[in-house]
Amino acid sequence: MQKIIPHLWFDKEAQQAAEFYAQVFPNAHADTPQTLHDTPSGDAAHVSFEIAGYRFMAISAGPYFKINPSISFMLNFTETTHPHAREQINTLWEKLSEGGSVLMPLQEYDFSKWYGWVQDKYGVSWQLMLANPEGEQRPFIVPSLLFTKERTGKTQEAINFYTSIFNTSKVGMVAKYPAAAKPDPQSTVMYADFMLAGQWFAAMDGGMMHEFTFSEATSFVVSCDSQEEIDYFWGKLSAVPESEQCGWLKDKFGISWQITPSSMNKMMSEGTPEQVQRVTQAFLKMKKFDIAALESAYAGE
Repeated sequence: MQKIIPHLWFDKEAQQAAEFYAQVFPNAHADTPQTLHDTPSGDAAHVSFEIAGYRFMAISAGPYFKINPSISFMLNFTETTHPHAREQINTLWEKLSEGGSVLMPLQEYDFSKWYGWVQDKYGVSWQLMLANPEGEQRPFIVPSLLFTKERTGKTQEAINFYTSIFNTSKVGMVAKYPAAAKPDPQSTVMYADFMLAGQWFAAMDGGMMHEFTFSEATSFVVSCDSQEEIDYFWGKLSAVPESEQCGWLKDKFGISWQITPSSMNKMMSEGTPEQVQRVTQAFLKMKKFDIAALESAYAGE
């Protein structure tokens, strides 16, 4: 089971984006969207979708946050797992770049024989890479964190912090910038990857003057099986008290997380409209989620 799920915040386009990804990617599908009524954003449409078995969540909840490239998704193609990898990259690139913007052109680089970075028409960023088949295999989808502005140079600290919190975690490869790599400070992280709860992530420092940094528009949902587990992650990760709301928190590096009970998915997907509305109104009043209170709201107690 995927414990950490990327969550994308859109103004009004969550369902459109989910359906687009289900059409563009092979082995992908979008679930039936669900409407949460009477939220601070009005009626908010929530939808889940999967790409090659990797789960995402998305919500249409108003123009409060905007997705940017500080968190992107690496797509690893290898010729051992994708017999026509280059052709598949070209096809997917054409679909993702239509109406979007190219961040790094699709071409050969020192680190990959075929690579490109694109922001699609919904604002989500994808890094398409022909990976080295002789290297240690990584999953098809790997979320990538880019530490910019005042957070440049924090990548190694962040990796150490996250791997100390989650079980089944480890650090993979770490490559540092050389002295000649200005404007990136020497010895900051050029590229690294690490595992949290059995899932791979990538991270790097961005010393150049990027205009974007982490925002609530892309967050990570952590599914918890008990109140004890919710309390644990909340206590470890939350560093900005004013950002605590409806199970959301922000850590000391500016990344947003949603610490949610795994039972809530069943409540929201299988409950009657009345049950879903009661649970929604209950969690809207919370900061850290209280499983017992949510279950009481579901039961109408």
